[in-house]
Order: sequence, then C-alpha cells, then structure tokens
Amino acid sequence: MGAISTATLSGVLLLDKGSGMTSNSALQRARKLLDMRKAGHTGSLDPLASGILPLCFNEATKLSSYLLDSDKRYRVLARLGVTTDTGDADGEVRLRTPVPALDEPALLTVLAGFTGPILQVPPMFSALKHRGKRLYELARKGVEVERPPRPVTVFEIELAGRGADYLELDVHCSKGTYQAVEKVSIEAAMYPFAWVRGRRKPFFSAPTAAWAPPLGAARPFWAH
Repeated sequence: MGAISTATLSGVLLLDKGSGMTSNSALQRARKLLDMRKAGHTGSLDPLASGILPLCFNEATKLSSYLLDSDKRYRVLARLGVTTDTGDADGEVRLRTPVPALDEPALLTVLAGFTGPILQVPPMFSALKHRGKRLYELARKGVEVERPPRPVTVFEIELAGRGADYLELDVHCSKGTYQAVEKVSIEAAMYPFAWVRGRRKPFFSAPTAAWAPPLGAARPFWAH
C-alpha cells in the first residue's frame, strides 16, 4: 500500500506556537509543510504569546467556528516594578519603581476580585483589526484608535508562583480576554507599575501541551 498524501487528510493539529511568530505565519508554514489544501486556525495568539494554537485542515476547517467560542487557559508571567510602552516584554521601558514586599493573603484577595464578567478595553498591542490593520501594527507607528470595551468573563485566577518582582498566574477565561489588560488591572490594585513578561496558552480546553508538537515536528507528528 502506498503512502497516503497528507493533502487528503482532515483533522485538527494542536500546534505549540513559539513566541515571536504571528498565528497566521504559523498557520501558513504548517499548511505548506503538511501540503494541505485548506487550513485555518481557531483564534489569533499575539506574536509574543506562545502556546497551543489549534490548526484545522481541509474538512475540519468547518469546526473552527465552534472552537473559537471555547474557553481559554493561560499561564501569565508578569514582571513587577517596570512599565513599558506596550505593556509587555517587547516594549521600551518607560518607568521603574521599587516593588514592595508581596503580601500573599492580600494578593489572593485582589485576584479573587478580578473574576467574573467584566468589560475590557482591548490593548493597542493586540491582534485585533481596525479597518483591515492589526492594532499592533498601528501601535508600532504611534497611532492609537478608540477601542470599545468588550464583555469577557474571567472564571478563575490562580497564583501559580511568585518572586520579589514577578507573579505567575494561571487564568481561565472566555475567548477575547487580554491577559496584559487583566494583569495591569490586577497590578493597579496593589502596585504602581508592571508589565506582562510572557504569556502562554498551555491548553485550549481539555488538551495539554504534551499533545502539541512545535512547528518543526508537525509533519512527523501528523503522519504518525
């Protein structure tokens, strides 16, 4: 029996997208690598974010709209005492300030206060589009546009780790929730300044990162 061409296969590949790559770039590279006719992803991760990006191929692209509405989980690593123009590690430092000692009981109380339904204004440094342009593309040119607040829900925030100048948070939220905005809101309740050091979407709902290959291993993983 001859080898089956991947171009005829349909399915969902959980790709472990690396930081620094746009979701569309990851999709197009995977589509070319696997020689797929049709491909789509289930919602953009910002370029800085790493983690699972579900890619739908051929007939499975019909599932993408359902997956788009699924809840998300993120691991957020936030640096305290530094603010940047982008709100994340990619930006230029605008201000530094001493970080007071972390009071864990008070911190847990603050985290609990940021769960539930909220209205969130998307950050300029995000993958949302305004008149056909990504917001982060406009922001890099110094252009800021009005962004109407959007209803999102934060179901749970857990303190996964902490240090003298950082917090590590596990966030379970609805689609469209921006962790940089959520982090700044939490930080503002306790400390003067902070930025999100890194964001990782460890899993989409049930799947874990252990099931997701990086881009370079996508073809042998898919063939297996």
